[in-house]
Amino acid sequence: MGGTGAIGRLSARALRAAHPDVPLLIGGRNAAKSAEAADDLGNAEGVVIDPRVDDLGLGDRPVAAVAVFYADDRLAGLRYAQRRGAAHLGISSGVFEIAPEVAAYMHAPSAAAIVLGYEWLVGATTIATFACAQAFAQIHDIKIGALVDEQDGGGPAVAEDFERLNRMMPAALTRQDGRYVWRGKDDAKTEFRAIDGATMQAAGFSSIDVAGLAAATGAPNVQFNIATGISSSRRRGEPKSTEILIELAGKGHDGLALRTRHAVFHPRGAAHLTALGVSMILERLAGLDGNAPTPAGLYFPYQVVDHGSYLLRLQAEGGRIVSLDTL
Repeated sequence: MGGTGAIGRLSARALRAAHPDVPLLIGGRNAAKSAEAADDLGNAEGVVIDPRVDDLGLGDRPVAAVAVFYADDRLAGLRYAQRRGAAHLGISSGVFEIAPEVAAYMHAPSAAAIVLGYEWLVGATTIATFACAQAFAQIHDIKIGALVDEQDGGGPAVAEDFERLNRMMPAALTRQDGRYVWRGKDDAKTEFRAIDGATMQAAGFSSIDVAGLAAATGAPNVQFNIATGISSSRRRGEPKSTEILIELAGKGHDGLALRTRHAVFHPRGAAHLTALGVSMILERLAGLDGNAPTPAGLYFPYQVVDHGSYLLRLQAEGGRIVSLDTL
């Protein structure tokens, strides 16, 4: 649903590259655009989505998983998926908007898997953080800095998401000393250093990564910040890229204080990194990797995707986790 948009198309291509024979339904509001996107992929069908009817206008077509690339305020995709016993992945809601989806899961917990795919770039932040966290016996601080190149705006749906989230959620969900608080106004202003060391002016952002990382690691201090500007690659005269800075502090396995700094880098920008996560989640939900489909449950992306496989595919696309100076 929303498969004709920029990230929807990239995600479908990523899934198609890994699984050439899997049939796909490319849903949108415009029949011609849906058909065009489907023709570009091959072995796909363009369909018009009608969110006002129970079957979305799809009739009795068999569906293994539903991915939604826009704010589905009717929960049409989720309701359809639960009726059909199909897995569901949404990537556009803010952390304050998940209550309807959680409620839908609580009333039908055995229907199918539901993935809250609102982590920054759909798993890129958390999976990389867990990889970096292996050096620690105990983590006390997690600081995430997302750098969005000003030339990496994505499609109209992405712009709509950011406008809505900034309007509805001006404060940033943060964990401080074990308490969940909202950073607002001056408290949300901060900065971080990009891969090349440049200082980026940033602001707190309410990403669900904060809740997931805090729950998984027990870290009492977790914050997520975002900056828009020039990516490190473009400052070198190369094309735009996307960067996620990961700063961890705590105790190493030797009991001594440890501080690390890494970055996730993708040379083609945020949309391609998002598409990687979406395609791998759909692959796992539908059991396209040869294993049984993901069982019914409520999941974060990092709970669905195999971390080692994700990092291998990231590397195959030219991305990587970069170790950086902590000074």
